[in-house]
Amino acid sequence: MSDMNEMEQARLAISDIDAKMAELFEKRMEAVRVIAEYKRSNGLGIVDEKREAEIIARNADLIKDDVIRGHYVLFLKEAIRQSSSFQFRLNQGMRIAYTGVPGAFAYIAAKKMFPGANYVSCSDFSASYERVASGECDVAVLPIENSTAGDVGTVLDLIHSGDLFINRIVSIPIEQNLLGIKGASKDTIRTVYSHPQALAQCSDYIRKHGYDQMERVNTAVAAKEIFDRNDATAAAIASDETAELYGLEIIERGINSEKNNSTRFACFSRSLNRTSGKSSGEGFIIVFSISNEVGSLAKALDIIGSNGFNMRNLRSRPMKTRMWKYYFYAELEGNAFSEAGADLMIQLKTICDEVRLAGTYAL
Repeated sequence: MSDMNEMEQARLAISDIDAKMAELFEKRMEAVRVIAEYKRSNGLGIVDEKREAEIIARNADLIKDDVIRGHYVLFLKEAIRQSSSFQFRLNQGMRIAYTGVPGAFAYIAAKKMFPGANYVSCSDFSASYERVASGECDVAVLPIENSTAGDVGTVLDLIHSGDLFINRIVSIPIEQNLLGIKGASKDTIRTVYSHPQALAQCSDYIRKHGYDQMERVNTAVAAKEIFDRNDATAAAIASDETAELYGLEIIERGINSEKNNSTRFACFSRSLNRTSGKSSGEGFIIVFSISNEVGSLAKALDIIGSNGFNMRNLRSRPMKTRMWKYYFYAELEGNAFSEAGADLMIQLKTICDEVRLAGTYAL
């Protein structure tokens, strides 16, 4: 028997074991669900360090190989960590990562998607994404596109390079307002603070009044800074909800150039949402890269069309790891798990350097 055959047999054995472990893991988590309900009903804490140490010590003794036993201890610790995370979610609600502080448009979108959840403020898009990837939060709500300022490149790059999936998209109407401290007016203001996209959305207004611009990580952070500065020459561009949260006056409403302005926010999670199997009212997202050859992109687009999928959105972005190489982000109408969706992915893989199903969502 060749080494290759031995390796293939070992891989088949691992696949069979993994399938059994998945079934056992699900049963384990169902038992954890019962424990979580008992703890909630009896006011008990979720983490029990003494109990966890007993589980690890008892189960580690079941492993005969000394080297493997050390790895099994790590395996058990991770299983316990996931059990605790599941109990926290069941008893305390979902943890939603978003960028900024309360009042930011991402915060508003998170509240719309998940009313009554626990909202976790993060410093930037990457930090929000990583909170979910690491298991600290259940989902992240991040902007992917604004109807005026275009796509949010940093988030598209996370979609391309990361492991999370989009499972929901909502559109939030954006009305940008000029906010200042009490006593401030359009005439006293010299500098406006906001997120770069908000500044871009209000560029006509800013230019008309001759204001200087200062970029901040998001609109709510800018509003909080204006409140803390207590300076009548400075103003923030943000939502009316933000004005209320931070005690600022709305000097002028609706200063964005385009009145039909909205931002699409996506919900990112660790698992891919498998849709119902009906193509009507469903969409999915793929990211792919192609070889730098004449007609490569046309071939990819032909495959999408020939499988009956309407493309709602196509974006290109430079790849960070390879100079003058680009990847593409596409949103398609239909169901990725239909027969046509499966054929689409198979055919794209024959001509693309890489292709990934990045998410599914209701239209």
